[in-house]
Amino acid sequence: MRVLMMSTPVPTHFAPLVPLAWGLRAAGAEVLVTAQPDVMPMVRTAGLVGAPVGEKLDGDKHLLSFLTEGRRPLECFTRFPPEEMGFYGRVWMDQARTNIHAYLELARQWQPQLIVADQVEYASLLIGGVLGIPVIHHRWGVDPISDLALHEARTELADLAEELGLDGLPTPAQTLDPCPPSLQLPTTSPGTPIRHIPFNGYGEPPAWRTRTHPRRVVVTLGTRTLQLNGVPHVRRVLKACAQVPDTEIIATVTSQYWEELGPMPSHVRLVPPTPLHLFIDTCDAMVHHSGSSTMLTAATAGLPQLALPQWSDQFALGEQLQKSGAGLTLDDTTRQDDPTLIHNSVQQLLDQPRFRTAAEKLGQEITTMPTPAETAEHLLHKL
Repeated sequence: MRVLMMSTPVPTHFAPLVPLAWGLRAAGAEVLVTAQPDVMPMVRTAGLVGAPVGEKLDGDKHLLSFLTEGRRPLECFTRFPPEEMGFYGRVWMDQARTNIHAYLELARQWQPQLIVADQVEYASLLIGGVLGIPVIHHRWGVDPISDLALHEARTELADLAEELGLDGLPTPAQTLDPCPPSLQLPTTSPGTPIRHIPFNGYGEPPAWRTRTHPRRVVVTLGTRTLQLNGVPHVRRVLKACAQVPDTEIIATVTSQYWEELGPMPSHVRLVPPTPLHLFIDTCDAMVHHSGSSTMLTAATAGLPQLALPQWSDQFALGEQLQKSGAGLTLDDTTRQDDPTLIHNSVQQLLDQPRFRTAAEKLGQEITTMPTPAETAEHLLHKL
């Protein structure tokens, strides 16, 4: 079977699909990934075959233009109420409109029998409708967006669907959900469980895997946090975490920002972005930006987490994590800018066993979910 995988032009939107792509290939399928050029480096990193379509979006550059006076997204963007989260699908509706004909040309040439796409890739639904083949959507994790956005897309893209000879925007044949059911929002439509398998890029076990202190915390706030005026925020977080006694801090930071961050205490180790699964087993807690893949990677390892969301679905993720008992979230500027509160939050995660107990329970729940390999077999033979 030929499977066309599609992604909106954000590499982290494609990352959750990578283990399923491997499973499909192992089950005998031909897999071709198509997306705008933004995603192609990750496609190559994953050892997959990619066909770029359209122009690079460079979403971070676009976002940066909306930020003022060196402020980060949390300081500039309005936090939408739950019923308005469909707004975050609009940019991907525009991208679908821009690229649909190029995608259709590629699909007609390659003739896939199945399409798998991320949760807001709407061109995939149009192509599936035109070619008469099923389309599977794959969520990123905690999902306050896709149901509402799909409802809006049916109106927004109605004219394009009609132009393509369709009665309307088709519905996904199935939605795969890597979020543990107990963590997912109760308002999100049920999906088909698929186990999160961490994919954080390639590398080798780092030389610093061996711990130098009784406890270790990893701080991984994502490259986008730094790019979007986040250096002062990251500096503040690292120095607050450094105040936790008897604890080594591992901070994944692109090397271009090390000098700007300034000197750090000796027990704060700045390291280049390193696949988390190569060292997460040596850690006791994680501090992160509330990104889906990062959170699920920590959950898979049974680690307590502190979430510092900046925008979009990150707030809902942090709230669900805190409700589960497996972590804490600081979700506004005032609290994120308070070093004492950050320090105390990390201290709680390390000192109070209830967080570790809840985190391990979440990790055990993830192990009960079907693997991407099992899901691939189902899609190829039973769909």
